Amino acid sequence: MFVSNGFVCGGKPINSIRITGLKCLSDRMMLLTFNNGETRLFDSTVLHGPVYEPLDDDDVFRNAVLDHGVVTWMGGEIDCAPEFMYDHSYEYVMAM
Repeated sequence: MFVSNGFVCGGKPINSIRITGLKCLSDRMMLLTFNNGETRLFDSTVLHGPVYEPLDDDDVFRNAVLDHGVVTWMGGEIDCAPEFMYDHSYEYVMAM
């Protein structure tokens, strides 16, 4: 049990994951840094559906911004949950 915002909750607290840094690469790839300190490689081509079609335009894709730990495009019209991006990304280790 734990208390959150004045409420008693069962189970264990879940730490929410946020994105703290992003870098757009070529071919709709992104390097994302998460609040747990991990940097991961995300292939945004896994985002399907009409809402994500504008990302096929390189100018739109490269104009991604962070809004409270969430990657957004087009002034917030398009976004993606950080949890999804984490779960569908790959460990990235920079070569020394």
